[in-house]
Order: sequence, then structure tokens, then C-alpha cells
Amino acid sequence: MINALSFDIEEYFHAEAFSNVVRPEQWPSLESRVVATTERLLDLLAETASLATFFVLGWVAERHGALVRAIHQGGHELACHGYGHQMITRLSRAEFREDVRRAKVAIEDAAGIAVIGYRAPTFSVVRETLWSLEVLAEAGFRYDSSIFPIVHDRYGISDAARFPHRVAAGPGVEIGEFPLSTVSGFGWRFPVAGGGYFRLFPYRLTRGAVRHLNEREGQPAIIYLHPWELDPEQPRLPVGRLTRLRHSVNTRTTESKVRCLLRDFRVAPVRDVLAGSGVLAVGETA
Repeated sequence: MINALSFDIEEYFHAEAFSNVVRPEQWPSLESRVVATTERLLDLLAETASLATFFVLGWVAERHGALVRAIHQGGHELACHGYGHQMITRLSRAEFREDVRRAKVAIEDAAGIAVIGYRAPTFSVVRETLWSLEVLAEAGFRYDSSIFPIVHDRYGISDAARFPHRVAAGPGVEIGEFPLSTVSGFGWRFPVAGGGYFRLFPYRLTRGAVRHLNEREGQPAIIYLHPWELDPEQPRLPVGRLTRLRHSVNTRTTESKVRCLLRDFRVAPVRDVLAGSGVLAVGETA
């Protein structure tokens, strides 16, 4: 079984945890660390000849075109993470359309290739914003990976399908959907294999969950991380202790966990796993 490996390429200060203390107009004045941390990821993947999908923020692509090109030249898939890391729940349809248009153009101009995948900031394709899928299809995206089929205070559609599938994106229109990975038990769905869950849980639990998905349910997992999750030296921003803990817990051990994961599992870009699952047709992957 080949699992999808993905990274959301953004600065540490783009995280939703800091949206109340850092305004977008302040971003250019803050220390940038995304190039160095993403290059660490690229080196790590090169060591094991592994490929992944990089969901790049348009704001980053405009400022670090060389990084976008390095990702592409490494054989990885480039995809879109929106432009300004604004949750869709805070945007009108017109504002969202402009956000993804601007981001798509920035990434495609930097790398000279077409971008077909999208992941919403903070997984904000929720029940109230399912209209966003139609906007994505209209903009030329062929798949989304934003729906988290869990209960959460910021995101999630609790009864959404758990595995890759086609989803309606308007009248007579469908796109692929790769939901974030969960395992089921005791009547609940538990998130696994990404972000804070990857950092917080002992690696053996992540390994067991991915093996369960592969061997017991016959389905690929999708793993996701941010480059700042490998950066314990990132600047500390003025937030409460709990928020700071959620953002930084176990960042010193994330890299070693990624190494273990690349040793234990076969991984590939999201686009390729969706194509192998029959969710994307051959013509949709180019």
C-alpha cells in the first residue's frame, strides 16, 4: 500500500493559533524561516528517494520562488494552500475565488507548471463552506484534501466519507477528495498521522494506525505536516501557555519520527495516490 505524504508550506506565524496576535500586515516584518525548514524536508526526502505533495501558500510562493522551483525540481508535486492563510469560513465566495486564483497564479508562475490540488488553511472546508468545492473546480483544481471527518472546535465534518472518493462540486461537476486520515473505534473517529497528532502521539501509535488503515481497511493514509513542526528554535509569539504548547509540543522529535515513517512505509504525492485509487483519471493528473 502506498500512502500519501503532504506538507503545508507556510511560515510559523501563519498558523491559525496566532491569527489573533499577528496581523497579515505584520508578516513581512517577522523573521522568515520557511526556506530553511522546507529545505530540511527536501533533504530528508532525498535521502530516502521519497516524493511528496507540497501545498504551498501563495504568499510564500510570491516571496520565495526559488524554493517553489526547488520543490518542483526535486520531483515533488506542487499544490495550493490558498494565498493568505485565511479560513474559508471568514471569506465570501468572491473573496475565496480571488484568494485561490491569486495563489494558483503565484505557484504556477514560479514553477511553470499546472497546479491541480488544493488544501484549505485549517481544513476549513466544513459543512457550511462546501460551496468552496465548486469554486475550486471552476478554477481548474482536480482534487481537494481539506475535509477532516471528525468533530473539532475549528474544523471537521463528522460524518464525511473517510477515504478517497469523488465529491459533488456543483451541478454535474465532481472533483477528487482525499480526506485527512482517521481510525474508528468505540463509536468515534480519531485523527491520526498529521500535524499536532503526529507530534503528540508516540510514533508507535501513528505506525499502528497507518498499518491498520493499510492492512485492515485496505486504504491509503494521508500524512501531513508543516515545516515549522521541525523547528524548535522558531520565535515565540505572545500567546497563552496552552496555545504555545499545542503549537510547539515535540517539535524536537518530529524529524526523527518522519525518518521512521519513511523507513516503515511507502509514500507518494497525493496526486499519484488518488490516480492509483481511481479517484483521478489519467487526464486529470497533468
